[in-house]
Amino acid sequence: MRLRINDNRWVRLALLVPVLLSYGCATAPPEEPDNICEIFREKEDWHDASVSASKRWGGPVHLPMAIMYQESAFREDARPPMRYFLGFIPTGRGSSAYGYSQAQTPAWSDYQRESGNSWADRDDFEDAVDFVQWYMDKTSRINGVSKHDAFAQYLNYHEGWGGYRRGSYRSKQWLVGVARKVERRSNMYRSQYASCKEEFESGWFWGLFD
Repeated sequence: MRLRINDNRWVRLALLVPVLLSYGCATAPPEEPDNICEIFREKEDWHDASVSASKRWGGPVHLPMAIMYQESAFREDARPPMRYFLGFIPTGRGSSAYGYSQAQTPAWSDYQRESGNSWADRDDFEDAVDFVQWYMDKTSRINGVSKHDAFAQYLNYHEGWGGYRRGSYRSKQWLVGVARKVERRSNMYRSQYASCKEEFESGWFWGLFD
């Protein structure tokens, strides 16, 4: 049968294919990850999600962003590298960490249960930033760490609440160095966000007149 150019079935199929293909495309990391203002300009839904999580759990907007940059470089499908025996036999990954926040499966399950967000996905930014804020809130309540203390918050995030209390990080100078990197990035993001926060708070309508 000859296909007719005006056959509605083929028109509908042509319109549907790009939609189906889009489901297989990962969300690309921000083009300028060293500037939180540019990140939020590129991905306004990330700003909305960050502010919402901040209001819910009480932590600052900039710190979870610094933690997630360190953990995944803002890659939604990030996971630890595969380990190999004899250099070529895969033996599994170092941990169950996955997604923007690199949350491990047990911690993620606790978050889903305690937050009421049972349908949360680790590769969804809104859920990931809410998870980090939840973790920071528990760190504050369990170990008395300020939600603005990027250094100590990251050590808790990496070592767990018990590990932090035991001081496990003291024998890991490399980890202390990483925590200082997170602290510097958090401070940088805080300063940057202070310069553009009003822009996002004014909303899209007033932005038309800038």
